[in-house]
Amino acid sequence: MQETRIVIVGLGLIGGSLAAALKAAGAGGEIVACDRDPDEIARGIEMGLIDSGGVRLDEQLEGASLVVLAVPVLAMDAVMATLAEALAKRPEHRWPVLTDVGSTKAAIRDCAIRAFGRVPPQLVLGHPIAGSEKSGVAAANPTLYRHHKVILTPQHDTAPQALARVRALWQACGAEVLEMEVARHDEVLARTSHLPHLLAFSLVDTLARQDDRLEIFRYAAGGFRDFTRIAGSDPVMWRDIFTANRGAVLEALDDFEAGLARLRREVEASDGDAMLATIDRASHARHYFDTLLNKTRYQVSDHTMQQQALRYRAAPGGSVSGRIRVPGDKSVSHRSIMLGALAEGVTEIKGFLEGEDSLATLQAFREMGVAIEGPHQGRVTIHGVGMHGLKAPAGPLYVGNAGTAMRLFAGLLAGQAFDSELIGDASLTKRPMGRVADPLRLMGAEIDTQEGGRPPLKIKGGRTLRGISYDMPMASAQVKSCLLLAGMYAEGVTRVREPAPTRDHTERMLNGFGYPVHRDGDTCWLEGGARLTAGPIDVPSDISSATFFLVAAAITPGADLTLEHVGINPTRIGVINILQAMGADLELTNQAEVGGEPVADIRVRYTPLKGIEIPQDQVPLAIDEFPALFIAAANAEGTTRLRGAEELRVKESDRLQAMADGLTALGVDNTLYDDGIDIVGRAAGEGSNGPSYGGGRIDSLGDHRIAMAFSIAALRAADDIVIDDCANVATSFPGFIDLAAKVGLSLTEEPAGEHGEGA
Repeated sequence: MQETRIVIVGLGLIGGSLAAALKAAGAGGEIVACDRDPDEIARGIEMGLIDSGGVRLDEQLEGASLVVLAVPVLAMDAVMATLAEALAKRPEHRWPVLTDVGSTKAAIRDCAIRAFGRVPPQLVLGHPIAGSEKSGVAAANPTLYRHHKVILTPQHDTAPQALARVRALWQACGAEVLEMEVARHDEVLARTSHLPHLLAFSLVDTLARQDDRLEIFRYAAGGFRDFTRIAGSDPVMWRDIFTANRGAVLEALDDFEAGLARLRREVEASDGDAMLATIDRASHARHYFDTLLNKTRYQVSDHTMQQQALRYRAAPGGSVSGRIRVPGDKSVSHRSIMLGALAEGVTEIKGFLEGEDSLATLQAFREMGVAIEGPHQGRVTIHGVGMHGLKAPAGPLYVGNAGTAMRLFAGLLAGQAFDSELIGDASLTKRPMGRVADPLRLMGAEIDTQEGGRPPLKIKGGRTLRGISYDMPMASAQVKSCLLLAGMYAEGVTRVREPAPTRDHTERMLNGFGYPVHRDGDTCWLEGGARLTAGPIDVPSDISSATFFLVAAAITPGADLTLEHVGINPTRIGVINILQAMGADLELTNQAEVGGEPVADIRVRYTPLKGIEIPQDQVPLAIDEFPALFIAAANAEGTTRLRGAEELRVKESDRLQAMADGLTALGVDNTLYDDGIDIVGRAAGEGSNGPSYGGGRIDSLGDHRIAMAFSIAALRAADDIVIDDCANVATSFPGFIDLAAKVGLSLTEEPAGEHGEGA
């Protein structure tokens, strides 16, 4: 940023902190201030925040390149008029860039129109989301804006150069700069800032006017202090804000009063489930707010937010041994939430996967009025509302990166009485949803998708669904499950025929909840109109997550690893069958059935692998496990051939292409086909204990399975493997790095950008 003279009009906390931040950042040019209080100017000079200043705005404008208006909202009319009068004396092309810091933008825009006759192209309306209960230049803080957001609200004819310079001003202070429309800004801030302040002022005033106020305040706990902290803010400033943003504040207050009245009715009626639903929904919404604020996870409150860049560095070599239990099965976790919410009674879940995809599904049901306790250490309690008890959500339902959740939700929501919209993250928005939307339309559902059948999905409620007989063009458990869930709400029988076996968790769990699902050969069916009855669910460990460690042990000399309580559903054990066909030493013990799902401990010990031609009937049974299996193939003797796996091209990434590119980067020969790949492993006679390939840099394309596959590849690499874009691993496998370290891998995470771009 290279401004020659910055004029800050209003040297209070906000203006003074801006000056302090610019000085601390070493911004070039002169920083001056204009304030009606000469003592504040003198204090600012004494503190070294400004170079000079005065009480007359016209005198400070001489030579100014950028002017920041940091005065109260209701003082803006007079300041704008003075500014317009002073600038009218010079040609418009010599005007400085103008900006402001007001927390309500429509009022400031209207001030500009009254003063200038329009919004000048040089004026960029802005609002830093930062502050303090303190006021005056003496409270100036050079770090006030660091890691805080500044919202700019440019007009359609705002000069691009002016916008760029104001953006640079705030970035120099360490702020994150966003853009928003004026009306949207005022609406959002009325709810997230203005309304909380109004409520805090009202509560403290209400208690302060009571006769026993001294006793009340003496025994007030931390919750009262935390909630009412903002009631110590500048009264004049907040009076002005409430006045200037009156319409949006009243609208937000109306919504709050409606919610408060609803909670009052729940308390009056001693409706425990309803109270729990409200309180639990709020508690978890607050948790999501914390994750956004701290940038710890990519979560549901703001689906446009970019993930924090994260890189894995996997050092070569290592051993694999011990006993571990990987997180719960994601497919079963998703379905347990959905069916538990629609069941009558309380569903207790153990082993629930606390990954972001599953948490997003939990939150979606909370937003539809379901009371949910947890998760806590894998335990979740769902208070079911019955087949027709869901309520319309306040806005779109966000399912993160979960294609399973979006496709299953589409079927479930098609049968509801209310309209709904399903949205996801950037990766999910690229994935095809026509494969569920098209057959649902045949059942009578009304669903709008984006170009190419992609999300968001807008589903019209209140439609009469009819059962259909559907021959799936491709093997997909998600499509089958979607249609069965819709079939529960349809008139008559819904039949689904699959061209190859796919995972049957939905059928097993529906039967477990007392909803009859029938099967004959390749066809399953159910009749609409039955009920779900709650019951306990013990989620087995996810075989897809276990696969990374099965392969890690299978390729590492001396390995001996046991994975506990792994789901071995017959429709999911393709990875076990394929590894055994390659010669892997796998032993299943402690086999049992829990909640209709078979489980076992799996012990795997190292023995050299052989390349094979993967049987096509195993492909649908291992579709999610192929990234890890490709690493097994790279360490096997000879060539491994895969065909009939075109489904891999429409996962979170094009997994065939991504894995081929990564293997090539490590020096592994491979040939890519439309529906598969040939991978050339170790040559016959090569030393079995040495490296199988080199190191290199991998782009995971934000696909968690690609990232984890190349993490285990480092066990047989000659050098470090650096994997970019790994933040999404948390969506499917929380704690992956910790478990990897526990069994003997050397894997660390680091923010992208460390160690240079050539790392």
